[in-house]
This record gives sequence, structure tokens and C-alpha cells, in this order.
Amino acid sequence: MDPETRRPEIIKVTPFQQMIASCTGAILTSLIVTPLDVVKIRLQAQNNPLPKGKCFVYSNGLMDHLCVCEEGGNKLWYKKPGNFQGTLDAFLKIIRNEGIKSLWSGLPPTLVMAVPATVIYFTCYDQLTALLRSKLGENKTCIPIVAGIVARFGAVTVISPLELIRTKMQSKKFSYVELHRFVSKKVSEDGWISLWRGWASTVLRDVPFSAMYWYNYEILKKWLCEKSGLYEPTFMISFTSGALSGSFAAVVTLPFDVVKTQKQTQLWTYESCKISVPLHMSTWVIMKNIVAKNGFSGLFSGLIPRLIKIAPACAIMISTYEFGKAFFQKRNVRRQQY
Repeated sequence: MDPETRRPEIIKVTPFQQMIASCTGAILTSLIVTPLDVVKIRLQAQNNPLPKGKCFVYSNGLMDHLCVCEEGGNKLWYKKPGNFQGTLDAFLKIIRNEGIKSLWSGLPPTLVMAVPATVIYFTCYDQLTALLRSKLGENKTCIPIVAGIVARFGAVTVISPLELIRTKMQSKKFSYVELHRFVSKKVSEDGWISLWRGWASTVLRDVPFSAMYWYNYEILKKWLCEKSGLYEPTFMISFTSGALSGSFAAVVTLPFDVVKTQKQTQLWTYESCKISVPLHMSTWVIMKNIVAKNGFSGLFSGLIPRLIKIAPACAIMISTYEFGKAFFQKRNVRRQQY
């Protein structure tokens, strides 16, 4: 019997090994997906120049980050002139004129948030899945849904205040003393809850995405393994399952992504102009306004760019993570034998 088709003895991968696997997957995903977003932002900035104080959404394939335009003329990566004729032309001209490193402009500061968030999310998901399977049985279909919801909920809750602080630091170049003063003032004026502003719209997008993603991923992975006569998924099975389940979840949750982006940028505009935030800033009100202005299709604007970003990001992240876990599992088996 081929060793790949024989069910190996179940040897657990430790939480620390899961963290290393998810960290590796997170860095690899961001390195591959970020250039797509950098080119998109450069093309958008060419058509609609970004003035100081204006904000835009930057994605590294793991998380969306609100970035604020600074002064600095054409020295800033998103303000450099390019005269691009399209996506491929932009790729080639950026590499030729600015060097290949420019395709990862703005990436390092965002990884400080995105990598820990991804590590928390994936490690929690696997730990919860193992716990629920030991209590409820191996084949309960609700397990990936519950584990996905709880893991994403936890990751969003931990990272939300840090992301708010990161945006503030980037926009004002605060020292750590000034930053401490800003956080203390915000907490004393608006309470601790103010540090989680924008949390609800993030949860409304990310938690349903996570539930659908993991449910479909586990089903697809199991089905493809059965069709291939395998007990453990190959790299390509994980890659395909991740891409398809990520694409489906991305389409279904797109309206919440549209609302979240609009809410983030509006909140920033109000805060930077020192205008009090209006009461009608709830997710549902913004959604109704979008439908009234652009019709129902307005909630699905940007579908193709989102799919181009989400499908490869999900595929690369999960296949690298599963590959990393399989590597550690084999290593643990060898260590147990000796």
C-alpha cells in the first residue's frame, strides 16, 4: 500500500507548531498577494490623486488596513508618478523604474498586526476543532462552523484596538508617550468601548466569512480526499479547497465588506476633521444608503477585485498551513519512533 494512502497514526501537532505553520503561511501569503494590491492602489491614485489626510484601504492578503495619506509629495510610494496603461503595464514599469522591492511598498507595518491576528485565528481554530471533536465526535458538521466563528470573533476582538492605534500612529507620527496620552484621553472621554470602534462591522463581515469558509473547506477537502483515495490532503487538495471555499464566502459577505470600507473611511474623515460622528452611522443605515443611491448592485461593487485578492490568499494560506502541520506531524512521528 502506498504510504500516502495509508492512514497514519494520529500524532498531535503542538500549538507552538501550529503557530509556526500559520506564521509561515501568513508571511508567504502576504508576500505573494501584496503586489496585487500595491498595483491596484497605484492605478487608483493615478486616476484620483490622494490628498493629505485622505485615507485608503491597503490589503496584504491577510487583513485590510486603513492607511492615511501623508505629506511628502512624489516620495511616498502611493504618490509616485507612473503613467500606467493597465495592470500588467503597472507591474512591469514599477519593477523597471523603481525596482522589484516597490511591489511590497507599505507591507512591513501592516505585518505587525496581520501576522499575530492570523496566528491567533488559525491556532484557535485547530485547538477548538480538536476539543469539539473529542466531545461531540469526529463527523459533526457543525464543528468547523462553531470553531470558525469563535476563532475569528476572538482574533477580531484582540486586534481591533491595536489596529485603531496603528492607524493613529501612522497618521500623526505619535511618540509612544503621546500615544499613551491619546489612548488614556480616548478611554476617559468615550470609555473603553471606543477602542473597539468599527469592531461590529468587522465582525459582521469576518465571522460569517469564517463560518462559511471553514464549513465548505472541510467538506471540499474530505470530498476531494475520498475521490483521490487519500486519507490526508495533498498540497493541491488544500489549495483547491481553500480557493473555492474562500471565493464562495467572499461573494456572500461582499455587502458587509463594502459597508465596512465605507464606515472606516467615513469615521476617519469625521475624526480627522474633528466633526462629531453622526448617530446614523450604523451598519444597517449605511447599507440602506448604498442601496438607495446605487441600487442593490451597489452592495456588490468591487466583486472581481475582491475575488482576485481572496481566492489566492485563502488558497496559499491554508495549503501552506496544512503543509506545515503535515511536516511537523511527520517529524513528531519520527521523534516518537526513536
